[in-house]
Amino acid sequence: MRAWQSDDRSRATAIWLGLVAAVIVAMVVVGGATRVTGSGLSITQWKPVSGVIPPLTHADWERMFSLYRATPQYRLINAGMSLAEFRSIFWWEWGHRLLGRLLGLVFFVPFVALVALKRLPRRLIWPCVILFVLGAAQGGVGWWMVKSGLEQRTSVAPERLATHLGLALLLLAAIIWTALEAWFGPGRTGRHGRNGWVWASGLFLAAVYGQCLLGALVAGNHAGLVDADWPLMAGRLVPSDYWRGSLWATLAHGAAAVQFNHRLGAYGLLIAGAAMAVAPFRRDADALRPLVLIIGGLLLVQVGLGVSALLLTVPLPLAMAHQFTAVTLLTLAAALAWRARRLEQVL
Repeated sequence: MRAWQSDDRSRATAIWLGLVAAVIVAMVVVGGATRVTGSGLSITQWKPVSGVIPPLTHADWERMFSLYRATPQYRLINAGMSLAEFRSIFWWEWGHRLLGRLLGLVFFVPFVALVALKRLPRRLIWPCVILFVLGAAQGGVGWWMVKSGLEQRTSVAPERLATHLGLALLLLAAIIWTALEAWFGPGRTGRHGRNGWVWASGLFLAAVYGQCLLGALVAGNHAGLVDADWPLMAGRLVPSDYWRGSLWATLAHGAAAVQFNHRLGAYGLLIAGAAMAVAPFRRDADALRPLVLIIGGLLLVQVGLGVSALLLTVPLPLAMAHQFTAVTLLTLAAALAWRARRLEQVL
């Protein structure tokens, strides 16, 4: 009988989790495209299994279109839309949901195989189970988000969109962390050194995550379409309509406010990235320098993409590139935090 994989490295597990992470990245980017194209409410039912089959006949398309015509979004925004136009938005949402189903298969089937073959280290079994549960919950959160736009609103609630994206990104960061644990094996035990990069990288990871949530609020409020100038907003440093009467209305539902907050977050991250890039490194922490420099360069690219998308009224290619760069930054920030913590164990 084959002995169980010891608590050492498992390259097979790491590759599998890397593939899962790639599917999540694709799902996040396509999800962003559904927001920009207004496609997220084109499918008004949640059918986790049978929904994988798209409309195959003209009658099927007419039935799906009739369900969409009953939504406030159609009546108030897209009245008169043709069936051909409906199909163009349907495929974005269907592709997003298909990636969600694919994600479940890509995670579950190899997990079962690795456990059956005893190739998954014991110490990673329960973390992987938790990851699977989080991934399964994401489907329910997605439908909870969609439902908010089917009755009275013409789009999904921004706070629910932020919750949906936040859970996806939390899952992505945790998978990256677990994949690194599998690839490199467990860290050394014993006395830990004093490595300030543990705190710096952890705070930076939290800041990138928070900035992504602010980006979700921007998308949910269509805030990229207001005050489309830079570096000022409608000629002002602080938008005149920032305050909306209450803290919740301002921070979650104020278009000018969420865009302004997202801009401030971008500036803060850019400063933090520059500070890390020029910070002195201890000799034992030199391994962090290439990753920090890549992050700093990518932050510059991301700010450029964001400003360009704003000035050009959020064209789809730029919006998708901005979304992709955001999740790439989160992935690298998670890797930096993991690497800094691992160095702490050997300093």
